[in-house]
Amino acid sequence: MIPVGGAAVIRVLVADDQEMVREGFSALLDAQPDITVVGSAGDGVVAVSEVRRLRPDVVLMDVRMPEMDGLTATRLLADDPVKVLVLTTFDLDDYVYEALRAGASGFLLKHAPASELLAAVRVVARGEALLAPSVTKRLIEDFVKSQPVRVVKPAALGALTERETEVLRLIAQGLSNGEIAGHLVLAEQTVKTHVSRVLMKLGLRDRAQAVIAAYESGLVVPG
Repeated sequence: MIPVGGAAVIRVLVADDQEMVREGFSALLDAQPDITVVGSAGDGVVAVSEVRRLRPDVVLMDVRMPEMDGLTATRLLADDPVKVLVLTTFDLDDYVYEALRAGASGFLLKHAPASELLAAVRVVARGEALLAPSVTKRLIEDFVKSQPVRVVKPAALGALTERETEVLRLIAQGLSNGEIAGHLVLAEQTVKTHVSRVLMKLGLRDRAQAVIAAYESGLVVPG
């Protein structure tokens, strides 16, 4: 994010195969004082290339695109600092599961209100919370139910303190930092520190991957 007039401006790239969708999202985002659209792409190949050229903070990534789909593009960007916000038409799109595992920071339904899109971009740019917690949680639970859960926890979980493990469990339940702070009777800044340590110790890039890790390790059981 680039500071402008003392405030950080979020740089966004819009990737969608429909020109009207790209233009609509771009117009909405550009109208915000803290967000600017730096580029767009009509397919996954161009999206990856433009992300690496323009270095945006967030990319809105459509799932179904020609040349290369959004899932493959997300995988290719997994080691880049950009946050990927997956756009999907269907709330139970199988690609969403794989996109989260591939490194996406969250997802948003295309028919979501404009206010939700703007909030989603800001949240993903901060890396502080999952998007649409109730839907995200349902998607992940459905995914885990259809996959064999590893009953043996990764050795990395053993590196977490008792408090950090508790924080990870609450993250997986869709709680924000503020909600975790209230639940554990801690200062929100303290929770942020715990979250950062959890991500660092487990080698995860954001909270979305933390949720997946918590479910797949068996730390949190669906339902």
